[in-house]
Amino acid sequence: MRFHPRLLDTLPGYNRTQFAHDAGAGITVGVLALPLAMAFAIASGMSPTAGIWTAIVAGFLISLLGGSRVQIGGPTGAFIPIIYAIVIDYGVANLLIASMLAGMILIAMGAFRLGGMIRFIPISVVIGFTNGIAVVIFLSQIKDFLGLQIDQLPGEFFSKVSTLAGALGTTHLPTVALATASLALLIGWNRLAQHIRWMRRLPGPLGVLVVGTAATALFNLPVDTIGSRFGGIPQAVPALAFPELDLSNLGKLIAPALTIAMLGAIESLLSARVADGQIDDRHDPNQELLAQGAANLIAPLFGGFAATGAIARTATNVRSGGRTPVAGIIHSVVLLAVVLALAPLAHHIPLATLSAIVVMVSVHMGEWHAFKTLGRFSAAYRTVLLSTFFITVVFDLTLAVELGLVMASLFFIHRVSDLTRIEPVPQDNAGIDPRIQVFRLFGSLFFGAANKLESLLVAADTRPAVIVLSLDKVINIDTTGLEILQNLHRTLAKQGASLVLCGLNAQPASLIARSGFATQLGEANIVGSLEAALARASACAAKAGELSPSPLGGASPVP
Repeated sequence: MRFHPRLLDTLPGYNRTQFAHDAGAGITVGVLALPLAMAFAIASGMSPTAGIWTAIVAGFLISLLGGSRVQIGGPTGAFIPIIYAIVIDYGVANLLIASMLAGMILIAMGAFRLGGMIRFIPISVVIGFTNGIAVVIFLSQIKDFLGLQIDQLPGEFFSKVSTLAGALGTTHLPTVALATASLALLIGWNRLAQHIRWMRRLPGPLGVLVVGTAATALFNLPVDTIGSRFGGIPQAVPALAFPELDLSNLGKLIAPALTIAMLGAIESLLSARVADGQIDDRHDPNQELLAQGAANLIAPLFGGFAATGAIARTATNVRSGGRTPVAGIIHSVVLLAVVLALAPLAHHIPLATLSAIVVMVSVHMGEWHAFKTLGRFSAAYRTVLLSTFFITVVFDLTLAVELGLVMASLFFIHRVSDLTRIEPVPQDNAGIDPRIQVFRLFGSLFFGAANKLESLLVAADTRPAVIVLSLDKVINIDTTGLEILQNLHRTLAKQGASLVLCGLNAQPASLIARSGFATQLGEANIVGSLEAALARASACAAKAGELSPSPLGGASPVP
């Protein structure tokens, strides 16, 4: 494919006015991204430093190389359960390797132009695993929200719930009070901002982070902070280093890497498509996948981890006036400047406040209204959505998506099979030979509807001399459907009868010609209209008694 970042399209004619809009948007999004990057990293079992450098490096590359004008990249809440599980099972070094493998997969998907394929994932699967991820994220925050004394929270659902329940007796009241106050302030931030001018200048998450940090430092609150748990944030650019590779674990990381790649592709392209509607533009999905791949390949070299397009930050960028990738680049520069200038202040950031921010994200990311409207949709839709949701929460996101796609495919096959039918066409014309049977097929003649045509192979009370199949209502035939037609032709030939096809649409006609079946059947037995088919059938029926014996023991149809 052609490598062409959208940044190149926006540079011609770029002016100071547009730069001013992009700079304002970039600063706003950069300020918003700071608390989110730290919160998502901590919830994923990583250090806040890893989250910040993921946002800096991945955000820069996604804007520089991406296929969207306004996409903002970085760590997102959707990755939390995946990253946490990999860290628990394989360690941080192997997480970085898995992220790099995911980057290679995304680059390959973009190079082979698979960006459009992501749109084929059913909405029921997307909503099911999105809501499931939201629940998993919420559960992961109970420990820090309540200040529970747990060394390491298990990744498996039942063990996690059991551990949380067993540790409820260690609930730390000052932590609960700070987390609850932070969550309440976050919920009411926009309402308060209508009456307090300075609050309008800060995004809610950053404002709550500032207030929570100030309260912790001024009153010396006895709560866990970034300083007490992680030792603070280094005020320097991390050394470029390749993560240690353990070849014995490489095979085990393929499945997690595929999960990271698929979720990253889905979320980034969904974010880009939402942004398109806001700015009246159209992104390049394959170029976007290339950028996402490069971001996930390079960010781990700086200690970062999996990244993708962030819907909330992208929407904030658009609302703030960003219209070119320059805004996303500035967002990364702002984060870099904050780290280099203000890193020591992060020592007092309370984990309870960061936990409240992630809880708010989990509540907002779920499409909870979908549960209320389930009754309006089919049983297949409800089954796929609820199954995907349940498996995501209780077992594993990868398994949930796989089973969701399989179930959705099976329901689709069943539905299309129901729509495929074959009906006899009555012939009122007295001149038509009664030994001619005419049938019209509707829908798609594929492997899921094979039984519909096989009924014609069952011997009837009076064997027909000719069967006419009108296929003008058939939109598609696959190789299984073609084989059924061939079997019908061979069975009729053994009986000294003929098969006539008429009204073939483009795809069925092409397959029948390419497979050689048109030659086997005889070009004269493939006609355009039902009238022509009846005429041909009448000729075949009239000569049925003159047929020569066939090599199979029956008779051969009239050529």
